[in-house]
Amino acid sequence: MRLLLIRHGQTPSNVIGALDTAIPGPGLTDLGLEQADAVPEALVAETIGAIFASTQLRAQLTAAPLAEARGLTVDIRSGLREVDAGDLEMRNDDEAVRIYMETVIAWADGDVERRMPGAESGAEVYARYDEVIAEAAATGHSVVAIVSHGAIIRSWVGARAENVSADFSAEHSLSNTGVVVLEGSPDSGWRALTWMGQAIGGPTLDDAAHAGPASETR
Repeated sequence: MRLLLIRHGQTPSNVIGALDTAIPGPGLTDLGLEQADAVPEALVAETIGAIFASTQLRAQLTAAPLAEARGLTVDIRSGLREVDAGDLEMRNDDEAVRIYMETVIAWADGDVERRMPGAESGAEVYARYDEVIAEAAATGHSVVAIVSHGAIIRSWVGARAENVSADFSAEHSLSNTGVVVLEGSPDSGWRALTWMGQAIGGPTLDDAAHAGPASETR
């Protein structure tokens, strides 16, 4: 199956670079709404059979135009929510962002017992995300869209895609409504095909997909 992992549109907290991971969290800015409205056209070539989104409002608002365009409902799942920032919640200083991103990248590199300060471990985060991915695969649809969040997408892909390293995930952010396309299954494993439209070449993703600062990830 093809798995489309889509980051939500811009939020007010994204604008100020805050680690905003509460539920339901903020909605979208005017730009974020425009970004969400552009998703159906961007994915017009994909034969999407099901759409999932997290329990956070920004993901649901981003999924709504796509669902309307395809005549589908959005399946809301808590397992897709962003990595809980714990003690770092709503901070936007360099130290907090560094700790947050170092932790999620350490998970992708195998240190899944490491815990976000005051919050989840990597094992717990991946277990809940894997559960929803398995449910998506079990729908039997050839293409499923998942509207989720920057840090968890980057970390999960770095851990689960055979051709994406933790280093790549650390060095490449995912812009609002950016998409990572993967192919495979929970049983056979996953291979990333594109990262924000950039095709994969060789054992790891092309450096052409290099993007901006870690503050873009939530």
